Amino acid sequence: QVQLVESGGGSAQAGGSLRLSCAASGRSLSSYTMGWFRQAPGKEREFVADISWISGRTYYADSVKGRFTISRDNSKNTVYLQMNSLKPEDTAVYLCAADRLSSSIRTRPSEYDYWGQGTQVTVSS
Repeated sequence: QVQLVESGGGSAQAGGSLRLSCAASGRSLSSYTMGWFRQAPGKEREFVADISWISGRTYYADSVKGRFTISRDNSKNTVYLQMNSLKPEDTAVYLCAADRLSSSIRTRPSEYDYWGQGTQVTVSS
């Protein structure tokens, strides 16, 4: 019902920047919360940031606050994650997710209904 496709991943040096995109298709996202998660090998999936589709309100994990910015373009049904001041510990597969109920707690992967396949981000020191 909702398809999510991430793009924009790649390699960067510490201190560099990358911009990820998540293109959504299918149902209207007007009531959705869109989230970015990341998962490094051998580690649990970790919340990064989310945004309310309709209001634009955002929330960030402490580990990325001040460095990453989540945004959305309503006309393009696309969510972005601008990643600045990258650190090696940011290395992970980054996944876009959609919570159709806009749950009050949106930092848990289990709250999200739809997921993209992920895009690899690698940060070298």
